[in-house]
Amino acid sequence: MSATVSRQLPAMMSLTERAATRLQALYQGAHKGELLRVRVGTRGCSGLSYEMEFVAEAAPTDERVDDQGVTLLVDRKATLFLIGSVMDYEVKDLESGFTFKNPNEKGRCGCGESFHV
Repeated sequence: MSATVSRQLPAMMSLTERAATRLQALYQGAHKGELLRVRVGTRGCSGLSYEMEFVAEAAPTDERVDDQGVTLLVDRKATLFLIGSVMDYEVKDLESGFTFKNPNEKGRCGCGESFHV
């Protein structure tokens, strides 16, 4: 009889401190009482894109991610694409927004709008 070996599964997603701080500010301001839902949709030349929306409540198909004192939702259909991803918040000279570092990505299109796995 062989022993079953278990291993730690990677987190669904994690947040950088910058992303958690920005999300907390949004939750306390314009999106008070809402949660951010992350999805993966089809768009762009590579086929998949990150989509985000604020919702009043979780859907039965949402997975909850609690990290750094902040909660966000992940659409269950997106979980296989997002396992192990890190959500960040970047501020550049002319733009700012949430970005994703996703170990499942195999490539991105030239404009950076979409990715494939």
